[in-house]
Amino acid sequence: MVDISQFSLWASIAVFIAAAAAITFAGFKISGLADRLADRTGMGEVVAGALFLGAATSLPGAITSVTTAAQGAAQLSIGNALGGLTAQTAFVALADLFYKRANLEHAAASATGLAQGVLLVAILSLPLIASAQPAFTLWHVHPVSILIPIAYLFGLRQLSGIQKQPMWEPVETDETREAISKPDDGDDESDLSLWSRFLLYAGITALAGYAIGEASIAIVDHTGLSETAVGTIFAAVANSLPELVTAIAAVRIGAVSLAVGDVIGGNAFEVMFLSAADVFYGGSIYAEMTNQHRTTALIAILMTAVLLLGLIRRQKSGPANIGFESTIVLLLYAASIVLIII
Repeated sequence: MVDISQFSLWASIAVFIAAAAAITFAGFKISGLADRLADRTGMGEVVAGALFLGAATSLPGAITSVTTAAQGAAQLSIGNALGGLTAQTAFVALADLFYKRANLEHAAASATGLAQGVLLVAILSLPLIASAQPAFTLWHVHPVSILIPIAYLFGLRQLSGIQKQPMWEPVETDETREAISKPDDGDDESDLSLWSRFLLYAGITALAGYAIGEASIAIVDHTGLSETAVGTIFAAVANSLPELVTAIAAVRIGAVSLAVGDVIGGNAFEVMFLSAADVFYGGSIYAEMTNQHRTTALIAILMTAVLLLGLIRRQKSGPANIGFESTIVLLLYAASIVLIII
């Protein structure tokens, strides 16, 4: 495989941009396929957004975090994972601008969406706890790296139960859009064809994620920028572009629950990037977390809390068709970038 890390600065930037473009293209294709697979499987848009769409669109970030950690670039790996959390949550606010009928959080409110946000906060607390404790590994892996995927799978099972038998539901309004799991009558494409195309585009995002990681290492070497800055700002945003594209595409076709499920589900996978990176890193990767990383993670938790408040409050409309929660989320994201730079 081509050693991108040895490229010149401008060649590395060109590879980075090309990989980001490939991620964007594949992410756009995946969004429509995930919506149809949600209908075919009967999982519902929120759960399918977390599982199918969240996993596929998170592949580039996962590959970047794993490959950079394996090469000893722990700061870049952690920054990519945590920066993806804040970037993707901000994308919910951007998608809100494209839904003209009402605020996105009003239309997409659901019990599963709220539970998904709570699950994210729970598993994100685990690496923060690990980073605050003395470094410890068991067979070169921190126990938290095993606990995170277990907690996520347990949470997915709970989400499925809430989807099937919710104990409470949001009040329906004229703008409420339910996450209906019903195949379109005119959809004659076979399941095999749908899954094949879904896996093809997911593979493209995975290869592009590798290129992003290698190009990021080269950019750090050539510019002297910190791994944390390159990972949190540039690599994280590039790898998160599928969430932006799919969220906007899903909103434009009316699959608002899928859009929210994609972003929050993708964020849960971002946390699991740290588990995967820890396996390939020579020691506990949580011990390499800096105050900047912890700040980014805490801002991600705060952004998620604001988003959950928006889903509960369900403001129907606001200035420029954007709710209070989306405005606050965007301001918090801007603050997270400023705190990395200064």
